[in-house]
Amino acid sequence: MSEGPDALSDAELLAILLRTGTRGCSALDLARRLLARFDGLRGLLEAPPDRLTEEPGLGPAKVAQLQAAIALARRHLRARLTRGDALTSPDATRRFLRAELRHRPHEAFCALLLDTRHRVIAFRVLFHGTIDAAHVHPRVVVETALGHKAAAIIIAHNHPSGVAEPSQADLAITRRLRDALALVDIRLLDHFIVGDSEVVSLAERGLV
Repeated sequence: MSEGPDALSDAELLAILLRTGTRGCSALDLARRLLARFDGLRGLLEAPPDRLTEEPGLGPAKVAQLQAAIALARRHLRARLTRGDALTSPDATRRFLRAELRHRPHEAFCALLLDTRHRVIAFRVLFHGTIDAAHVHPRVVVETALGHKAAAIIIAHNHPSGVAEPSQADLAITRRLRDALALVDIRLLDHFIVGDSEVVSLAERGLV
C-alpha cells in the first residue's frame, strides 16, 4: 500500500491474486513456480483454463480469479476509450487493441465506431478466421457503422504470427473499406495491425 503495485514483481502481484499456496508452498512460491512453468506472466495468463487447473495449487476458483483480473484490465481500457480517449490518446487505442487482440490464437477483425467528435460509440469484432479480401465483407462493416450512427471508424485485426507488418491483402482490405465507407459519408480513420510486440498504424504510414 505504501509503495504502490508498480513496486512489486510479477510473482508478488500474482501471489496477491492467488492469496494462498499449497502445503509446504507459500502463495509467493506458487506464483514463482507458475511463472517458470508457463514462461512468464503472458504465457500464464493466456493459457487455457483446463491447462491451468492441471497445476497443483490452481483449482477452478483461482483460475476464475485470474480470468476475472484479465477481464477487468480489458474493461478498464475499454472504459477509457469510451470516455473519448481513442483519438486524443493514440497510445490508449494501441493498448486497448493489444489487450483485446494479441492473445487470440486466430485472426479477428474488429471495428471502433466513432461519433462526429471521434468519441467511441462501440467496439465490435466483425470477422474471425483468415483475414483477407474474400472474408472481410464491406457490406457488413458499412451496415454495422450505419447501425450505430457512426461518423467515423477505426478498423483493426491481429496477426497471430506475431509480425505486425501489413500484407498486400491488408492494404487491399483497407482500400476497399475506405471506398465503401466513403459512399455513405463515413470516414475510415485508421487500420491497426496487432502483432506480438508492436501495433502498426497504416494511417501513420500514409496507407489509409
